[in-house]
Amino acid sequence: MISIIMGIYNCADTLGDAIESIFAQTYTDWELIMCDDGSKDSTYEIAKKYIQDNSQRRIKLLRHEFNRGLNQTLNDCLSVARGEYIARMDADDISLPMRLEKELNALEKEPELAIVSCPMIHFDENGDWATGKCNRPYPQKRDLVFGTIHAHAPCIVRAEAMKAVQGYSVGKKLLRVEDWHLWIKMYSAGYYGKNLEEPLYKMRDDQNATNRRKFRYRLNEAYVSRMAVKKFSLPKWMYIYSIRFIMVGLLPTPIYNFLHRKKINVKV
Repeated sequence: MISIIMGIYNCADTLGDAIESIFAQTYTDWELIMCDDGSKDSTYEIAKKYIQDNSQRRIKLLRHEFNRGLNQTLNDCLSVARGEYIARMDADDISLPMRLEKELNALEKEPELAIVSCPMIHFDENGDWATGKCNRPYPQKRDLVFGTIHAHAPCIVRAEAMKAVQGYSVGKKLLRVEDWHLWIKMYSAGYYGKNLEEPLYKMRDDQNATNRRKFRYRLNEAYVSRMAVKKFSLPKWMYIYSIRFIMVGLLPTPIYNFLHRKKINVKV
């Protein structure tokens, strides 16, 4: 019923916990599809061992010889997915036991929805440090100007909707904003989603995560923000919001970290 797609890259230290959290799900009709994106550590070997130890053959493992980026990696996972629903999972995070069950129930109760996601609990090496909150249960198109409207890692999407928009778009300007751009494509095609109020997913948000937030990705955020204004024929003055992402990228790391931790408790 559910195909869980996971790009894995240099995550040998965290991959085991991520996979084990899938094994611990109360909903059990799933397959896990991983694609190693040219890892330099033992990530691929760890993933392969889970296949060897899993007699039910519910895990598929793909491999890139060199790094191709998350967008292409997820598309490759989608190409072999068999489920009616597509769920995301990151290799350094943890899905709480009832995540899949509750997200699937939400989709089945509201068949007009194509996407369901939820807030996340943020944690690092010292434990949980913040819990996101849902301010927009049913986001609108104009909300896509201000950022991604559904948390990507804990989302579940109808496979037919994902197929209709041809999955993730690949390009340098879409790296680290693949989810935001996906929602723009889906909402412009007439699909909509919902954010649950209950956090069902734990996101690793530590110094390594901070180091991945490079300035070039802020430029990508500004690019996609402008795209939303144009795509949905919104007032031209809304282009000004794209500047905010560039300004955030120019902040010194200590200031960014402080502001990031302050806002988590008031935003999905």
